[in-house]
Amino acid sequence: MTLEKTILEMAMASRQASLQMARCSTPMKNSALSAIARKLDEESENIMAENRKDLDRAGEMGISGAMLDRLTIKEATIASMIQGLKDVIQLQDPVGTLSRSWIRPNGLEVSKMRIPLGVIGIIYEARPNVTIDAAALCLKAGNAVILRGGSEALLSNQALSRVIGMGLSEAGLSEKAVQVVPVRDRAAVNELLKQEEYIDLIIPRGGESLIRFVVENSKIPVLKHYKGVCHVYVDRNADFDMAMEICFNAKVQRPGVCNAMETLLVHRSSAEGFLPKMAEKFQSAKVELRGCEKTRRILKNIPVATEADWPEEYLDLILSVKVVEDMEEALAHIAKYGSNHTEAIVTNDYRAARQFVRDVGSSVVLVNASTRFNDGGELGLGAEIGISTSKLHAFGPMGIEELTTTKFVVFGEGQVRP
Repeated sequence: MTLEKTILEMAMASRQASLQMARCSTPMKNSALSAIARKLDEESENIMAENRKDLDRAGEMGISGAMLDRLTIKEATIASMIQGLKDVIQLQDPVGTLSRSWIRPNGLEVSKMRIPLGVIGIIYEARPNVTIDAAALCLKAGNAVILRGGSEALLSNQALSRVIGMGLSEAGLSEKAVQVVPVRDRAAVNELLKQEEYIDLIIPRGGESLIRFVVENSKIPVLKHYKGVCHVYVDRNADFDMAMEICFNAKVQRPGVCNAMETLLVHRSSAEGFLPKMAEKFQSAKVELRGCEKTRRILKNIPVATEADWPEEYLDLILSVKVVEDMEEALAHIAKYGSNHTEAIVTNDYRAARQFVRDVGSSVVLVNASTRFNDGGELGLGAEIGISTSKLHAFGPMGIEELTTTKFVVFGEGQVRP
């Protein structure tokens, strides 16, 4: 069978399975997730054996140690997957809930009801745990899903797919509700992106190059974020001790993630008192600082931040620092160089905090807290499928509710339009 035919048949089967999933009760969906969790435990040795084959191949290809670490499935990884499934079971099922209701003057009762999106395609790199996490969230929201993981994780993902299929079958649901693209050929992604008749939404998870490729080639709507150029603004009325802890956490705790701070903005009246101590703390963690000219008058030994630094997502222990005249300059800088991902202000001025929250257009805006809290689990969503910086349909961390949409439901008593 040709690649084109394989992907087409997968898409058609997903559409059919999505019709069953949309009618599926909450107890039945939870039963399927419980069955998948049991099968993961029972099949753990087989899963890890297949994963070792992926690791051997990846090692021969010279894949980096960091990537190998993300690819590895250990007993702890399996346990984490099982716990993730149990966590999703505990989430409230959004399907069928009413978000609004109102009565029109003619007596019509109008409501908005949450419904599944239908078929979701998810394209991601390495991390086979995403296979379980994504499948669980999509199933709980009543969707079917096609998963295309990285070629380096093919055998691992196929093993996980078989386990998911066992759990779905045991619960009386179609195994086609969750499918993994069965080939390494990158042309499979192109074919998947052509299936607008059967797939309702594409979610890419990975580096900027992958996401841009998907956006440029997809005929299907894409939820995305290209990168996270996140800012912390230390206002003139900031508590310096608090600001130091927040900034250190935002940059150092996990510098390689999309919600890490990449640029520090400091009000000019705070700069002299704040920056030297902050720089000392950063340098203890081997953070490389790059500054504007005003910053370099205070921190004399750091290199200059060039125009190329301000929009850069370093994903490393590198930080750009800029001294701004006032909040207006901070807001203008964020609007010009930010990525609509995450911004934070540290201030004791309530009015300044309100202005910052109102005027910053990013998906998550924080007051006196680290940018690292832009995460579905940290914000109480239970789990997330990714973070969207698109403003249509979903904006910010995407939990189970963001895998649904709404339809209008209207009850009448014989009304006709005059």
